[in-house]
Amino acid sequence: MDSKGILIVVSGFSGAGKGTLMKELLKNYPGQYTLSISATTRQPRDGEAHGREYFFITKEEFEKMIAEDQLIEYARYVDNYYGTPRAYVEQKLEEGKDVILEIEIQGAMKVKEAFPETVLLFVTPPTACELKNRLTGRGTESEAVIDSRLRRAVEEADGMDRYDYLVVNDDLEICTRELHDIIQGEHRRSFRNTEFMERIKQDLQRLKGE
Repeated sequence: MDSKGILIVVSGFSGAGKGTLMKELLKNYPGQYTLSISATTRQPRDGEAHGREYFFITKEEFEKMIAEDQLIEYARYVDNYYGTPRAYVEQKLEEGKDVILEIEIQGAMKVKEAFPETVLLFVTPPTACELKNRLTGRGTESEAVIDSRLRRAVEEADGMDRYDYLVVNDDLEICTRELHDIIQGEHRRSFRNTEFMERIKQDLQRLKGE
């Protein structure tokens, strides 16, 4: 079967538990998945390392990457650039790793344009009330920030139908297994296995002629 990796984009509401889900997936299926590392022009925070959380680069280096088409997608937030380096993703796919990008809807659509075979997954809590509970339960954000995240969720909900799969993050263990099963199912799609099918056809023709 096809040994090349699949590119997977994971998006979802803030508070849907995407980060926790990704950590669980990497822990439960070691060596199978690679979480793509973004490039950014912001300064590293305490405990962050270049090449682990992000590739920390200068504004000039980032703009050079834009000019040379070295980024699959990029965006600017609060005076800093964030983007997905093309070379890193392509290298990991060639190594047979399934590469996961955790990005916003806008970036997800750009990735799908650049790599049409990308699998788009949208993570959501079971209900809108549960989303609000999770945002409030964090205890780290003010009421104003929570309101702005909920307003943003209303906008993001309009883009859910552009994704290939909807993943309801109710029970973390079940959700992680579902996510893994979806990706493994994608490996069996016929269009990802053209070489295998061609080989079977040729072998059958040869056997028929013996």
